[in-house]
Formats: sequence, C-alpha cells, structure tokens
Amino acid sequence: MTKGRLEAFSDGVMAIIITIMVLELKVPHGGDFEDLKPLFPIFVSYVLSFIYLAIYWNNHHHMMQTVKRVTGKVLWANMHLLFWLSLVPFVTGWMGENHFTSASVFLYGVILLGAAIAYFILQKLIIKDHGKDSTLSRALGKDLKGKISPILYVLGIISAFYNVWISGSLFVLVAVIWLIPDSRIEKALEKEKQ
Repeated sequence: MTKGRLEAFSDGVMAIIITIMVLELKVPHGGDFEDLKPLFPIFVSYVLSFIYLAIYWNNHHHMMQTVKRVTGKVLWANMHLLFWLSLVPFVTGWMGENHFTSASVFLYGVILLGAAIAYFILQKLIIKDHGKDSTLSRALGKDLKGKISPILYVLGIISAFYNVWISGSLFVLVAVIWLIPDSRIEKALEKEKQ
C-alpha cells in the first residue's frame, strides 16, 4: 500500500484540529485592550498547543518522506497518534479556561505523553517494516530527543499537583527541544540520493 492516503488523511486531520482550536478563541465583548486580559491564559494555552501540533506535523511529514510502503499496522498506529492529537483542542481549552489548574495541566500532560508514545510506536512499526538499515532507522540513531521527551512529560505530569508552573515549564522545554531544527532525516535522505 502506498503512503499517499495516509499522508493526506493525517494532514487533513491535523488541519481540522488546529481549526477547532482557533475557533475556541472567543472575541471579547469590549473594544479595549483591557478586555483582552481575561483571554491571556486561553491564548497562552493555544500558542503552546499550536506549536506542539506544528512539531508533530513537521516530524510526521519528514518521517513519511522515508516511507516507501505502509501496512495495516502502520495505518492503525497512525490512527492511534491522530486519536491523541485530536484530544489536544479539548485539553487546551480546559486548561486555558480554568487558568492552568492542577487537574487541567495534569490532563494536558497525559495527552502529550499519549501522543509521544503513539508517535514512538508509529516510528518503530515503520522501522520494523523497512528494516534496521532503513533511512528512518539510520536517521534516528539513538534518538535522544525521542527518549528524553517522555521522561520530561512524566515529570511534568507528576509536578502538576505540586506546582503547575514547573509542570508547564517542562512542557515548554519539550517543545523548545523539538523546535530546534532536526535535520537527521533530511541528511539521511540526501545521503541516499548520492
């Protein structure tokens, strides 16, 4: 099976998720800058979630460039990832509307961890199907970023009940780690062309 439908479906779902999130940003009932103040937590949670979705979309796109074929297992693993990502608008809204309560930040972390695990499973199934000498396998190498992220998520989830700012900082740290351009797959694809 070719990867085209999987990519197109995934792109569409991620676009819908982002659209749902932006539609949750409500226009204030006043025309002054003061009227925007109550929306600040909602906007902050939106920005963080938008960055996370952009990171997933970019990494998914790069990963799919290494894929030559997909199996039923890969399709289901991709749906598993999309399931977790589809929950992002809900937890984003809940967290922002309630000004980052412990429970909302905890659940936000659980959703981020679920997406990270789902992405890891998808990667492993693609590598299993394409072999340990595949482009993706060679590009990932030891995958330090992929291994440290779930640890930081777990620490963020635990700290949500002690200090939401530490928890949120850990979630932001993971996003920053992934925002730094990762050219491993691009380099591996370039080597393959030579």
